[in-house]
Amino acid sequence: MAPPIVQETLSIDGIDALPLLGQSDANLRALEQRFNVILAARGERLMIKGEADAVNAAASVLRALIERVRGGRQIGPEDLEYLLNASEAGESGPPAAGVLPDDGIVIFGDKRVVKVRTPVQARYVEGMLVDDIAFGIGPAGTGKTYLAVAVALRLLREKVVEKIVLARPAVEAGESLGFLPGDLQEKVDPYLRPLYDALQDMVHYEKLQRFMQLGVIEVVPLAYMRGRTLSRAFVILDEAQNATLTQMKMFLTRLGPGSKAAITGDVTQIDLENPEKSGLIQIQSILSGLEGIRFVYFSEKDVVRHRLVRDIIMAFDRQRTAGTETPRR
Repeated sequence: MAPPIVQETLSIDGIDALPLLGQSDANLRALEQRFNVILAARGERLMIKGEADAVNAAASVLRALIERVRGGRQIGPEDLEYLLNASEAGESGPPAAGVLPDDGIVIFGDKRVVKVRTPVQARYVEGMLVDDIAFGIGPAGTGKTYLAVAVALRLLREKVVEKIVLARPAVEAGESLGFLPGDLQEKVDPYLRPLYDALQDMVHYEKLQRFMQLGVIEVVPLAYMRGRTLSRAFVILDEAQNATLTQMKMFLTRLGPGSKAAITGDVTQIDLENPEKSGLIQIQSILSGLEGIRFVYFSEKDVVRHRLVRDIIMAFDRQRTAGTETPRR
């Protein structure tokens, strides 16, 4: 027996319909496709028709959109996608109440506004702002490093911290650093390039150079962290799946008073000779449940790069599950 069809009507009295509905009703069409409902605007009413659960989900997203329009905000594709993903995850909005604004803005950078685009990203940003140590674990393309850099710059701007330190373990992903030209710093700079890229996407070049010359921002190999104590700093460990447990302990114990840390990694892309020695895998059971430490797990649903990145990740996951992944050499 087919589920009964229900109808709900929402009032859009007194608001501008264009930003709500989108150009050529694009927002309504996106909602219809996602929830398999029928939407129709009739004067100052918006009617939703379909199965009860689908109607309730679509109505929840529409109410959030209506409140945004009433507040004078424009509705962009990222806003709509965020609310759709939040509804799919069973959430009505960002969980970081009081930490993130309703539109999910992390920072107004020099070059662009950085926003969260999925509910998991919102929990991750909340973890970095509220807790002292936050782990972001999941596949490539989910914004783990990018958002960590954005939060670090926000806290630097707000004078919560006085410096930013970004580190990566110098583990070769199939290439040999020994064959690269130059001294040690010149050899590792290309490996640290993704961290520079994230910074340069948010900070003007001249300001970034000044910060780096003054030591306000450092980008270093993980080995350079040994023996240091970092106070009032935001410290990011990127590609943490390639750090051993000993290195992970060394990194975490660098934190001094007023410091925060973000650790990012993907346990499906371990470049260590023995993947079981990955500190990112072992640290989860060791630190689980400790107050002030948060673990946030991303999935392919949180991928925000090219649309094919999500499909590629899912294809590799299916291959690994089937036990046909090419053996590591």
